[in-house]
Amino acid sequence: MSFVWLSALWLGILTSISPCPLATNVAAISFIGKNVGSSSNVLLAGLIYSLGRVLSYILVGYLIITGILSVPAVANFLQKYMSIALGPILIFVGILLLGLIKFNFSNNLVNDKIQKKARDWGIWGAGLLGVLFALSFCPTSAALFFGSLIPLSMQNNSNILFPSIYGIGTGLPVILFAFVVALSIGSVGKFYNKITIFEKWMRKITGIIFILVGIYYTLTYVLGVSI
Repeated sequence: MSFVWLSALWLGILTSISPCPLATNVAAISFIGKNVGSSSNVLLAGLIYSLGRVLSYILVGYLIITGILSVPAVANFLQKYMSIALGPILIFVGILLLGLIKFNFSNNLVNDKIQKKARDWGIWGAGLLGVLFALSFCPTSAALFFGSLIPLSMQNNSNILFPSIYGIGTGLPVILFAFVVALSIGSVGKFYNKITIFEKWMRKITGIIFILVGIYYTLTYVLGVSI
């Protein structure tokens, strides 16, 4: 079970440092840093921003998983066929992570009006930005959340714990970046570039692992091959 928890945590971390969410996280913390003043407030705002993201993922995960599992026919169907479906799902998500298939869409819920409201709210506006940025799914974050975290949660009948762990994972890089901004450790640009390089390799490694595990599940549960 601890491995599954770590998987949910890693999915959250990878989501947060993926190109689109990373850019929004950097923009959010930079925006917050300009408006809250002291270093301690930047760190606190980073924590509130992360908490906003966690709450969003818990709510969305809870609603989706509870809604699906509350329908007996659907719950029975998933219980019977989830292992069969998981293999192709993991392969597809792995292909997306490797960039072999690309989708161009974004769901940016943060406009100028929202930014003004967040500025007016001061440090608590960070929570608002966290909630909205978490809901602004782009291809990679959508694939990791809906294609990996949700099936993982349903397979383990967890409508709160796994989304919570995933949300905490998305918050860890944000807190680290807030720490960098607050203490002015080096250049923000250089830190961003290092995170981007790290994300690129970790995303490829994760994508390969997803494909291999997906192939294993497909061979075992779909084709009935004993390995």
